[in-house]
Amino acid sequence: MTSRMKNFGKHVPDVYKAMIALGTAAAKGIDPALAALVEIRASQINRCAFCLDMHIKDARKAGETEERIYLLSAWEEAEGVYTEKERAALAITEAITVLTDGFVPDAVYERAAQHFEEAELAHLISVITMINAWNRFNVTLRTQPGALG
Repeated sequence: MTSRMKNFGKHVPDVYKAMIALGTAAAKGIDPALAALVEIRASQINRCAFCLDMHIKDARKAGETEERIYLLSAWEEAEGVYTEKERAALAITEAITVLTDGFVPDAVYERAAQHFEEAELAHLISVITMINAWNRFNVTLRTQPGALG
């Protein structure tokens, strides 16, 4: 597959700048390693190779181990690998990402609310929403891994 558009941001600079600013604001107050985990998980579900490449590198920079990165697609079965807080974040990531399965179930939201204070949960939901938006841009445009350098 080849990229469909060489420089999306050049054609819609205001959209691109707004997305960058929104992403920065969303991530405030969220541990960078946790943000990377949810970004990887959403990108796995959405099959976004570009975002997977980027956020796996981010996870490594944030101190994530290879084991935790490669077990992410099977996090529910990987007991003892992720904390309960991380598992709650991954569960709400999946619920928000796969809306075709229905609304975000109350039990999933309540599980996350038990582990995150309200402001932190709002930021987590924002990070999840942002990665899903980026996934949609990059999957549509077939942005290739490493395209940013």
